[in-house]
Amino acid sequence: MGRSINLEGKVALITGASSGLGKRFAQVLSQAGAKVVLASRRTERLKELRAEIESSGGAAHVVALDVTDYQSVKSAVAHAETEAGTIDILVNNSGVSTTQKLTDVTPADFEFVFGTNVRGAFFVAQEVAKRMIMRGSSAAKPAYRIINIASVAGLRVFPQIGLYAMSKASVVQMTKAMALEWGRHGINVNAICPGYIDTEINHHHWKTEPGQKLVSMLPRRRVGSPEDLDGLLLLLAADESQFMNGSVISADDGFSL
Repeated sequence: MGRSINLEGKVALITGASSGLGKRFAQVLSQAGAKVVLASRRTERLKELRAEIESSGGAAHVVALDVTDYQSVKSAVAHAETEAGTIDILVNNSGVSTTQKLTDVTPADFEFVFGTNVRGAFFVAQEVAKRMIMRGSSAAKPAYRIINIASVAGLRVFPQIGLYAMSKASVVQMTKAMALEWGRHGINVNAICPGYIDTEINHHHWKTEPGQKLVSMLPRRRVGSPEDLDGLLLLLAADESQFMNGSVISADDGFSL
């Protein structure tokens, strides 16, 4: 007898949903039955994704969100719940990176990366969690899910992206701290650490000489696709993962071994 993940009746907020992994996460959760709220600064792209989801029979809403702006975070979460209903699932996906040696990092670079990847991710999760806590849930059967998107770089440092690695290591520890403090309120907080994934942002890189050199260093000489994260995302969003809290899971094809 087969079994599938069913998220009908759930509302999922996905940050950074205008492209890449965020876009795929929104599509997958919608296909599983969740009502999705698409959030990012690029609202025109979100509207295109909303139309695509609705044409497939799903339900989607668009909210403008700049995770580096605290008031924008508060307004976006409030707007999301007004439009779609109370949030059951947060996919905390917004992220940025730079490529440089640590000796070349400027204060502006540091604020750019940490402002989005750490400060932004924290305050989005905090605002959603406050509302979840107010509604209440049993720790014996947690009703809510927060999924932080970290990176294999948060577990293993790589040359030229040390600043990004530092920020994602913070997301890993953030996940554990949130899981410990919010678990008693029926909120499960877990993290996905993707390896190298081919998205529209980096697609051109894999055709270059440095990109090909990197691919040759991977255990199975291949780069992942956003679809490779579907199963893990669905598991962490579903009721079936109620005993998973504070988990930090690599999905990197063995690269971090």
